[in-house]
Parts: sequence; structure tokens; C-alpha cells
Amino acid sequence: MISKKLFEELNKQVTYEYFSSHLYLAMEAYCASLNLDGFANFFKVQVEEERAHAKMFFDYINRMNGDVIIEGLDKPDANFKNLHDVFKKGYEHEQFVTSRIYLLMDIASEEREHATISFLKWFVDEQVEEEESFFGIMKKLEMIGENVSALYSLDQELAQRVFVPPVLTQG
Repeated sequence: MISKKLFEELNKQVTYEYFSSHLYLAMEAYCASLNLDGFANFFKVQVEEERAHAKMFFDYINRMNGDVIIEGLDKPDANFKNLHDVFKKGYEHEQFVTSRIYLLMDIASEEREHATISFLKWFVDEQVEEEESFFGIMKKLEMIGENVSALYSLDQELAQRVFVPPVLTQG
């Protein structure tokens, strides 16, 4: 049975996931303002992914007979110096999200809440991919520097990204 403490933290995660989508929407707007449609698309997909993650937590809380509590969202920092800064802030945010998932996993492990451990395993793996993605683009932007042709190529690459709804293997 899920403890009150774990339900509270799962509910906080719903809010954090929606905040992530809010932050990435601000990053999408920044990229769109630079007419970098591929970069904007990258964040458009991120927005959808984070909303899907929030809904996964929402649905899990409901499945486990908990009460979902919807909180308000803080205003995201939308002051970006350049594209590298956007991805650096995105990477740092993903590291924060990873720490949140680890906290949830620690609580579930301490409480021997095996269903929640199984549910969270997907998010542990997802965070490896999220951090890798942001870090990789951040490093590419460092290599590109002021090379407009390379920036255009990366923009074209990111324009190909599509949202694929996540699927949990739990029944």
C-alpha cells in the first residue's frame, strides 16, 4: 500500500512534469523567435513528452486509489542568451528531474512499494535518454560555434523529430 508520503511526492511529480512542459514551451517560443523551426520542433516534442509523463503519474496515482492534487505552475525562466544557453538550462533541468525520479525511487524502495518501483523504472531509463539528448545537442552547439551552415544542418535534423507517445509495459 502506498504511503501518504509517497502519494505526496508522486503528486509533486505531476506538477514538476507539467512545469517541465511549461519550461520547454518557453524554449520553443525562443527558438521560434529566431526562425529556427527545427529547434522549435525539438521543444514542441519535449512539451508533448512532458505532458504525457505528467499524465502517466496522474493515471498511476488514480490506479493506486490515491487522490490527484493539481497545483499551480511557477513561471519558467525564459531569459536565454543563445541556443547553447537554452540547451544548458534544459540539461540542468533534466538533471533536476532525474534527482526527483531518484527521490521517488528511494522512497518506494524504502517502503518496499514494488508496484511503484516497477512504474518508476521506466522513468529512470527515460531520464538517461533525456539527459543524453540535451547534453549531446549542447555539445554539438559548442562544436558548431558560429558556423551557420552547421547550425542549419542541425536545425534540419531536429525538424525531423516526432512525438511518440510513451508506452508502459505494466498491465
